[in-house]
Amino acid sequence: MKKSFLSGMLAVMMAATLLAGCGGSAGQKETKAPETQAAETQAATEAAQSEGGAEAAEGLVGQDEGAVLNIHGWNEEFKSRVAAYYPGYEEVDANTGKIGNVTVKWTITPSTDNAYQNELDSSLPNNAAAAADDKVDMFVCDADYVVKYVQSEYTASIADLGIDEAELANQYQYTIDVGTDQNGTIKGLSWQACPGVLIYNRAIAKEVLGSDDPATVQEAVKDWDAFNATAAKLKEAGYTITSGADDLYRVFNDNASQPCVVDGKIVIDDQTKAWVDEAKMLVDGGMTNTYSLWGDEWNKGFFPNTENKPFCYFGPAWLIDFCMAADDASSIAANGGWGAVEGPMGFSWGGTWILGAADTDNPTLVGDIMRVLTTNDETMKQIVVDVNDFANNKPVMNEMAQDPNYSDAVLGGQNALPMFCAGAEKISKSNLTIYDQGYTEEIQKAMKNYFEGNATYEEALEQFYKAMIEKYPELTH
Repeated sequence: MKKSFLSGMLAVMMAATLLAGCGGSAGQKETKAPETQAAETQAATEAAQSEGGAEAAEGLVGQDEGAVLNIHGWNEEFKSRVAAYYPGYEEVDANTGKIGNVTVKWTITPSTDNAYQNELDSSLPNNAAAAADDKVDMFVCDADYVVKYVQSEYTASIADLGIDEAELANQYQYTIDVGTDQNGTIKGLSWQACPGVLIYNRAIAKEVLGSDDPATVQEAVKDWDAFNATAAKLKEAGYTITSGADDLYRVFNDNASQPCVVDGKIVIDDQTKAWVDEAKMLVDGGMTNTYSLWGDEWNKGFFPNTENKPFCYFGPAWLIDFCMAADDASSIAANGGWGAVEGPMGFSWGGTWILGAADTDNPTLVGDIMRVLTTNDETMKQIVVDVNDFANNKPVMNEMAQDPNYSDAVLGGQNALPMFCAGAEKISKSNLTIYDQGYTEEIQKAMKNYFEGNATYEEALEQFYKAMIEKYPELTH
């Protein structure tokens, strides 16, 4: 089966998607209810099918292709991307879809307590022997553990899926490096790059700093001395600088000089210790809280007039539009109340990589989904227009960074793409290990005891080491 079997269908579907996604000003996000988005996606799908899309998709099951495509993930993000941007995808129910005569089955396992990785670690080793309809065909991984699967025997090379390395020419190099195994074989591809920025509350900036202009705010947080001085001003006005101590972790950790595990030994990098010292100072000074990342109290900072009134969050594009309650009319995001600046230190956070499972019986379809979602210029641009994700396509992002018609409604109409573009070029993920997720979870959990005064630093560190070795018995410290 030729790798371009969906080219005609893609052109039809892309035209329909472009029409469906461009309500209002070009490039400006329109906050829509989930049912509205679903209706528009279905309308675009039906439009493509009426032009012959369904007939084209009927050819997906060849003599070597399976009738069921099983996709595994830890949340709904990848599913939403496939539903919105892959030609001919039809939703059947919450866990099932169709692409032509191929049934798409979604298995979503939250990553809490390592549940998603445990599910993959149970399914992938048995994939070769699994019945055709039960085989894992493709799955997604977060940056914190993607290396584990890229370097395993359970993932297929993009070459085996019909993708030529030359097709990746527009992608940011670090995303390709992360998806490349120890033998130089590319296995994982991503539709997004994840440079980070400081996301600030415009109303608080006006009150405390006298202006919400990005230049004024950046001057107030340009380095850690300025950041801490601003934190003191915010405290006097009744605000905290961040929602919790964990907010600072990714900024420091992404600038670490070495991996978190070296030759089987757990490492506390100088930047990790700098995070601990900075966070402890802010907590002790009443300038931040100890709310855990993603917890209910931490999330309250996305809304006005709550007891948790943080000035800023640190994060990439996906945090801004995917996590800050932009679909809730009462949120700060839905009312354009955030702005973005570079902050005291450049960093990156996260990202999702798509991987084809070894022994998939749908290599052509798996490869084509990866191709459409990560290499197609029009798809990349439409993702930015629709949801303000930062796409893994240098020419598209550089063009949109200069587009006077593009803006992010969540950021009050600001175009933050020039900052993201500059940051993306500097990202290096050479320090990633298979232990990153566990390290991050356990260091934050242990240090919370220290921040709250329930343990000394040394006691918290011992708690961390003990938890890491229980999770990874092969490690020492």
